[in-house]
Amino acid sequence: MNKVYPSAAAALDGLLHDGMLIAAGGFGLCGIPELLIGAIRDAGTRGLTVASNNAGVDGFGLGVLLETRQVRKMISSYVGENAEFMRQYLSGELELEFNPQGTLAERMRAGGAGIPGFFTATGVGTVIAEGKEHHDFDGRTYILERGIVADLAIVKAWKADPSGNLVFRKTARNFNVPAATCGKTCVVEVEEIVPLGSLDPDAIHLPGIYVHRIVQGPHEKRIEQRTVRKRENA
Repeated sequence: MNKVYPSAAAALDGLLHDGMLIAAGGFGLCGIPELLIGAIRDAGTRGLTVASNNAGVDGFGLGVLLETRQVRKMISSYVGENAEFMRQYLSGELELEFNPQGTLAERMRAGGAGIPGFFTATGVGTVIAEGKEHHDFDGRTYILERGIVADLAIVKAWKADPSGNLVFRKTARNFNVPAATCGKTCVVEVEEIVPLGSLDPDAIHLPGIYVHRIVQGPHEKRIEQRTVRKRENA
């Protein structure tokens, strides 16, 4: 079975439809599947619900889908770097389901593991808990969170072999692994495709059983916040 496709558009061919749920990897601007996001933008798919730690920034990452009004709802933890997101949310154009980061990661992991829901104490007594089932265990209150099963997972890896075994580079591993596992179909963009058998089995972060399609292409490596010390007077 050939998992390698010539372009991001080809890798997404036949998978996109309006109103779908997409799980996207990445944290801040690290490990963002920007080629696949760009292909979704170009396809014009609308009414999307996107589960992602953050909503990108203006003009990059998921921010490009917000600019084209293709996202209906975000399931996210942190959205503070995107002015267009803020504008759409405050004006009522965009729906937001806030999740603590650990809860969102576990919702993705649970969905990928076939676990429909789990109890957590995180969020008890806050707006996060509103409308959710509460249960006491050993004298402590927990809330029920549902696992996420997405129609499509889009992730970014460093290396892949033709079978889809993946290696992530440093912090780019972040949400990419749980996002990949919770998608009914998982499409991965990588910086390098290496020959089959060249990856050390102990170094593989995600086995190819979770990966359906792969695309290789150029990537932009951005610094989200650059902070430097002020120059002292000579």
